[in-house]
Amino acid sequence: MKKVIMLLVSLFCVTLLHAQQKAVTETGEEVFLYDDGTWKYQDENVLKETEIATNPKKYKKDKKSTFLIKSQSLNVGYWINPKVWSFSKGKENPEAEYEFKLKNGDLYGMIISEQVEIPLATMKGIAFDNAKSIAPDLRIVKEEYRDINGLKVLHLQMNGTMQGIKFSYFGYYYSDENGTVQFITYTSQNLLEKYKPVSETLLNGLVLLDEVK
Repeated sequence: MKKVIMLLVSLFCVTLLHAQQKAVTETGEEVFLYDDGTWKYQDENVLKETEIATNPKKYKKDKKSTFLIKSQSLNVGYWINPKVWSFSKGKENPEAEYEFKLKNGDLYGMIISEQVEIPLATMKGIAFDNAKSIAPDLRIVKEEYRDINGLKVLHLQMNGTMQGIKFSYFGYYYSDENGTVQFITYTSQNLLEKYKPVSETLLNGLVLLDEVK
């Protein structure tokens, strides 16, 4: 199952640097610009604009997450529990800075770092549009802002189907003047509820290195 999921995720996960960008025409219409030179009006986007709620809970790193992984490109780090997770530099997905594997289960994760600042509200549309090009039935199941160790992140759960396999993405998106982080876990849809607690524990290890003591 690992090879199948990792292959699909490699196809599914598109980096933000290669995502479409917004522009404004001479008449004031907002459009999306693509790398191949094509464009489309923003109003044609199938993603409905909705206000994203903020979860009042403040999330902290788990006490058992004692091993700090440092980003090579941004001033962020990731506290993990080495007894629960194995990790390596990106292999299956060349865009990933790090990849994770739950030692006793079919749950995986990855970190993609870009030195481009992108507003969190905009990131939702970018992530959705890119993913939907691979999984046409993709839908956002949950969206909210969260406070993770003092950082405002966008939390998204997205479900979709590729090659008949139903999968779920469960992750955090963070951006500041230094760049952008996609910290994502993924598994099959039928296993997500089982793995949500361990997924959140991993994701809640996101910190700014300047705040590490």
